Amino acid sequence: QVHLMESGGRLVQAGGSLRLSCVASGQTFSKSAMAWFRQAPGEERDFVAGISWRGDRTYYAPSSQDRFIISRDNDKNTMYLQMNSLKPEATAVYYCALNDVDYYTDYVESSASWYHYWGQGTQVTVSS
Repeated sequence: QVHLMESGGRLVQAGGSLRLSCVASGQTFSKSAMAWFRQAPGEERDFVAGISWRGDRTYYAPSSQDRFIISRDNDKNTMYLQMNSLKPEATAVYYCALNDVDYYTDYVESSASWYHYWGQGTQVTVSS
């Protein structure tokens, strides 16, 4: 069983930065691919960024490329999302997700259905 908990979301002005964290319990974090998704009101849950089990391969949605940085610290069972130059359209609940089957893979899927565990989400609001 894996438990994920996000933190770091808050209200920020456009152009500002935030760093989200996702702490995982359980024994599989260090061998599992993970990702960040976000969901705005009335919208689907969208892929933001993903990272391989070792952290040496990262993947980004076009809207996140160049401004967001995903990373992880397997010693701390923690994944991060550094978000820079934030825009109002980034306002959403941000979720971390973990794939608990495909261990030690360098591949990261952008589909939400590929992930088995989710956190409760953290609200990010970007004011204009």
